Amino acid sequence: MSRLSRALASACAGIAAALATCHAAPARAGDEPEPVTDQRASAEAVRSLDRCLVLARRHYPKVQEAQARLAGKRAQRSQVALTPFGDIVATAGAGTAPSVFGSPVFSPSTDVSLSSNMALAWRVGIDATLPLWTFGKLGHATAAADAQVLAGAHEVRRERNAVEVDVRRAFWGVQLARDSLVLLADARRRVEKHRRRLVARVAEGEGDEVELLKVEMYSADLDVKESEGRKAQTTALAALRMLVGGEAGCGVPDEPLARTARALGPLPTYLAAARLHRPEVNMARAGVLARRALVELERARYLPDLGLALSGRWARAPEVVDQRNPFVRDDANFLVYGFALAARWKLDFLPQSARVAQAEAQLEEMRATERFALGGVGFEVEQAYAEASEAAKRLAAARRAAHYARQWLLRVQQAIDVGTMEDEKIVDPAREHALRRFGVLSATYDYNVAMARLAQATGWDAVLGT
Repeated sequence: MSRLSRALASACAGIAAALATCHAAPARAGDEPEPVTDQRASAEAVRSLDRCLVLARRHYPKVQEAQARLAGKRAQRSQVALTPFGDIVATAGAGTAPSVFGSPVFSPSTDVSLSSNMALAWRVGIDATLPLWTFGKLGHATAAADAQVLAGAHEVRRERNAVEVDVRRAFWGVQLARDSLVLLADARRRVEKHRRRLVARVAEGEGDEVELLKVEMYSADLDVKESEGRKAQTTALAALRMLVGGEAGCGVPDEPLARTARALGPLPTYLAAARLHRPEVNMARAGVLARRALVELERARYLPDLGLALSGRWARAPEVVDQRNPFVRDDANFLVYGFALAARWKLDFLPQSARVAQAEAQLEEMRATERFALGGVGFEVEQAYAEASEAAKRLAAARRAAHYARQWLLRVQQAIDVGTMEDEKIVDPAREHALRRFGVLSATYDYNVAMARLAQATGWDAVLGT
């Protein structure tokens, strides 16, 4: 999803550039932003962030791929557990046999395979071996398959974590774009009010024509910035629609962008959470369990398998005289069945020792992978924590700057109201106020995204208060 992430980041950067280059105009105390109804109203089904996350987990192709692989591993586990009980072979056949008469002492028939008198003959048989004691082979094979299923479940969780970050980024990107359009609409209203006053004053010969040209330029520039904001909103909505499964309707609730519910905690908490919840770490642990079980399986193959052997056969040739003497072999008519304790022992000890060494080497390889995963995850958690910490500081600073800009704007507005300052003096504080308001929105978005990345790095949704 790197392309999608870059697209959303580019869209949000475009909005920032929009407000960074527009100059707000005089405002009166108590003025409130006018809602952008054409952007907020949508025929699409409005879905909360939690609902979008549920839809993404259900419909996103990468998650479905991991779920399909998990289903295959579960089927393989069932196959491993039931394979020893499938050692059952049944045979059946039918053909023709010549008419043969006589007894073990005398027969008028000759020893021929084909004759003028032929009749149907048939034979059926079944052989089965049921394991009684395998010295741990069956148990270790099943344990390895269970560990493989566990790794598959954590793989599904890994794909879900990845798509959840992108869903949150797209969802918050839509909210950021909408709130930015509200700020642009407020700036347009202020510019228009100032422009009308300047037009009237220039017509009376008292206004500054240069100042009027500047305001006209700012008004035209707002059109460009509004177009960029709408493009950013469309991009984020399209990304969100794709992530939740390409459904026709995917609207975002009419709510302002807000900071995540839970504040940033101490770093050791997230490092401990990553060791417990991070899917990649749990996948490596499951791999170690599987390799350890395979080592024990190879060692158990030094020993024999004990089981119950069952066998039964029935042959019938009606045109061949049935010989009743038990000391006479009769391949045409017989019924035999029985059972016995059996042992199977493969005495390839030297090749088996090599297979055991290979399994032990693979176990050590997986243990090294687990150590690397723990180290890499720790680095990712610290990196994500540093980003979230810096984002929290930027958000606090942006809020203070917005507060000071509002105080500056109110002071200048009051001076204009009492006549101690010209209208043109409101331009700079009004512009800075708009920029600082957007700075708060942008910092909130950055903080939320940083917390989402921290949640992904730890594999712990509680980071976001969910």
